[in-house]
Amino acid sequence: MTYDGISSARASDPITKKSLSAKIRTGLAWPRSFTRYRLRAWTDKRIGPISYVRTDEPVVALTFDDGPNPRFTPQLMRVLAKHGAHATFFMLGTMARRHPGIVREIAEQGHAIGNHTSDHPSLPLVSRRERWRQIRSCSRALGPYEQKLFRPPYGQRDVGSCMDAAILGYSIIVWDAHAFDWLDHDADWMAKHMISHIHPGSIITLHDAVHNVIDERYADRSPTIRAVDLLLEEKGREYQFVTVPELLRRGRVNRQTCFGDVNKEFPRSLKPNDGPIYPYAPDGERK
Repeated sequence: MTYDGISSARASDPITKKSLSAKIRTGLAWPRSFTRYRLRAWTDKRIGPISYVRTDEPVVALTFDDGPNPRFTPQLMRVLAKHGAHATFFMLGTMARRHPGIVREIAEQGHAIGNHTSDHPSLPLVSRRERWRQIRSCSRALGPYEQKLFRPPYGQRDVGSCMDAAILGYSIIVWDAHAFDWLDHDADWMAKHMISHIHPGSIITLHDAVHNVIDERYADRSPTIRAVDLLLEEKGREYQFVTVPELLRRGRVNRQTCFGDVNKEFPRSLKPNDGPIYPYAPDGERK
């Protein structure tokens, strides 16, 4: 005879009613979740994108994406030279192949050159094979001037693209300050925005070219170049503007996560400027 209270309790207990395999899965749920957390923490700690450097030294890194551009990049280089500042240029392989003389001149002036892929695709939206092809193709275009620094287009990444870049030997560099220079803010606004956001160890991202644009009126880089001039006039004595490799030697890196949501529609919504829109496969597929 079974005590009614016990039998009733067992009848209403979802654990009691589960099969052995279900009970095992329930028992392993917490360890699996904990394992995923540990794996994510391990990944971010070792290969997560670097957004700034923790340091008390007055050093900041200016970085520029999507070039070199034959009109705007030489203008920018003259501004940097006027203020004795150095920067890091994350170049596209397609642009580097068109303008090898500018690539060489940038390196000869003491600036650093990093990899920004060949054609500027959002890496989470393409296959692993295509990610490797993009990075390797850009590396060949940059030749001996490339340093093992990688910036993902649009800053978009996932764990797969972070791991691919790391396997290929790159440190992933993102940023913690910018000037929204892919829009149409004027130079004064952008300079003030940067000045209010930088701190020792900051990595600032700007564009000496724009591969794809939200609107054609945002393509002109003249306001960005003027904003850099204003920034260096205002902060050039307070901060030393150095390359990313030099900044990394001055403190302890702060890393962001490789995990997170990716806006799949944004890269597809842009318009061509210095280059065509990347031919993404239909949503849900990877080229």
